[in-house]
Amino acid sequence: MSENQPLQDQAINTLRFLSADAVQKANSGHPGLPMGAAAMAYTIWTRHLIHNPADVNWANRDRFVLSGGHGSMLLYSLLHLTGYDLPLEAIKNFRQWGSITPGHPEYGLTPGVETTTGPLGQGFANGVGMAIAQAHLAARFNRPGQELIDYRIYGIVTDGDLMEGVASEAASLAGHLKLGKLIYLYDDNHISIDGSTQLAFTEDVDARFAAYDWHVQHVKDGNDVDAIHAAIQAAKADERPSLISVRTQIGFGLPTRAGTEKAHGEPPGEEELEGAKKALDWPLEPHFYIPDDVLEFYRGALEAGAKAEADWADILKAYKHAEPELAAEFDRAQAGELPVGWDADLPEFEADAKGMATRVSSGKVINALAAKLPALIGGSADLHPSTKTFIDAAPDFQPDTPEGRSIRFGVREHAMGSIVNGMNLSKGIIAFGATFLVFSDYMRPPMRLAALSHIPSIWVFTHDSIGLGEDGPTHQPIEQLAAIRAIPHARLIRPADANEVREAWKAAIQSRKQPTSLILTRQSLPTLDRSRYAGAEGLHKGAYVLDDLGDKDPEIILMASGSEVQLIVEAGEILAAQGQAVRLVSFPSWELFEGQAQSYRDEVLPPTVHRRLAVEAGVAQGWARWVGDGGDVIGLDRFGASAPGDVVMEKLGFSVENVLARAKALLDEEK
Repeated sequence: MSENQPLQDQAINTLRFLSADAVQKANSGHPGLPMGAAAMAYTIWTRHLIHNPADVNWANRDRFVLSGGHGSMLLYSLLHLTGYDLPLEAIKNFRQWGSITPGHPEYGLTPGVETTTGPLGQGFANGVGMAIAQAHLAARFNRPGQELIDYRIYGIVTDGDLMEGVASEAASLAGHLKLGKLIYLYDDNHISIDGSTQLAFTEDVDARFAAYDWHVQHVKDGNDVDAIHAAIQAAKADERPSLISVRTQIGFGLPTRAGTEKAHGEPPGEEELEGAKKALDWPLEPHFYIPDDVLEFYRGALEAGAKAEADWADILKAYKHAEPELAAEFDRAQAGELPVGWDADLPEFEADAKGMATRVSSGKVINALAAKLPALIGGSADLHPSTKTFIDAAPDFQPDTPEGRSIRFGVREHAMGSIVNGMNLSKGIIAFGATFLVFSDYMRPPMRLAALSHIPSIWVFTHDSIGLGEDGPTHQPIEQLAAIRAIPHARLIRPADANEVREAWKAAIQSRKQPTSLILTRQSLPTLDRSRYAGAEGLHKGAYVLDDLGDKDPEIILMASGSEVQLIVEAGEILAAQGQAVRLVSFPSWELFEGQAQSYRDEVLPPTVHRRLAVEAGVAQGWARWVGDGGDVIGLDRFGASAPGDVVMEKLGFSVENVLARAKALLDEEK
């Protein structure tokens, strides 16, 4: 029992009622988790979490993930009380327009929030990514007696989190990798939105996680701080990731709603809230009451955090003396800066009519980048031989080789996306994940959250069209390009040849504010003769003029992305030989093009040229913006077929002959 039990009880109840008052004032939110899990959160934050509220970017801070993001007021209360830059007024403005306390925690908006959570299971998997990053950074930088990277990842996860498949995927991988710095407390309250978990979730969760090779413990009383503390202590001593199941009561203290689904996602109401305050001996007035001694107790985190960071700074100072080169690399990585000359030795690909698949040229670029960018690390969903994403100069990332740079994610696309996000939220890492484009559907939640949170994750999607051939329509992406482009603040780049691939990777590495999807082919593509056509660096502007064929202003513009660029090149040359003035435009990235000045966009696509034809092996959705009312699009409005890739392409209209026919139809219409 605590030496000052009354203060401890008051500190826990402050979390409960600060949260509940905010939910009630907003008339919106989720009081159940904060009231039920307050003692768990108190134990983590006051007895274990090493952090400095005055420096949210301290490299060696422990991370805290509230995976059940609907309980956001619990986190906001903790942040305010411990001294983060989150004033009480922001608590009172919970869920309101312009507030920094939105309904679910958002990374980059609220100081101290480590990751955007709410879509259940995402925070769980983000934390696994953070633990992978911690293990890798520790192996990369730590030296005996000089442990720069020694932090832990704590989290509170919920029934809903553990029901989601992404958590199962991530937990399975975490157990295999023995991520011992990962400690999750499971808010085992037996209630979901529908009612009792007996309706749909009756598995033995502890046994399941034991089977994943996690260290598993059970605490019978969610208000027993000492038992929770002892369990965390035991978890720290184990080399495996830990799950501590803590039996709690949702909405603890509410007279009629505690332990029921009514406590989950509704304001308690003034009468119910007053009943809880009476039951727990809490003043009815004022609302948002924080006892002075409680605030003083919590604000002790500022002094403790400053001391912890100062002690670490002493380690860093000695480290800089003993390991000056590594220290410089560490500082640069933490600042998100790229080393001088990081792109100096990237491959230049010679013109070649046969060429290579863009997945193959991407593999060559990855390995050239890896030699100059120690921060680059990534992997694929059991597809390294197909995605060509293995980093040759380093071993796999495994429990006994955490310095490894190629991650075997297994067939777990959803978790891979979320884990890559968690890795990229850890300073000093440039992480990527790879799979076939059609399986981006499995990754959509973390792709969306990466864009929402401005996380610079890199996705490598190969086998990008019906051109992959015999595997057939189950594996041939049709609508996926449009689906990714529909995500706000995300970038998609579909390079046309090996040299555009090089530039695409440069663009992805340089982007530190948004995620990038690289869309690559299975089939070989010609490497364009850049002495004849414009240089591939035009990719950075999203669209650029490859060539103007003919001796007058263009009569028609042919534009395409990826593998279809070769079709417009061949068709354009035939049209030019027949006396037409043709502009050829490589259009690898709508988003990069949108970011250019209107004058440049008009230079590439002159408003006076209405005859425009776009060619892309995917749904035509969105291309109307670029071809205009008088233009045309060769796209797909059906699924593919199983046959050799070149046959499928031809049968479905992706041939020089069809491009010529559609271009001539546009020219004839004008006449």
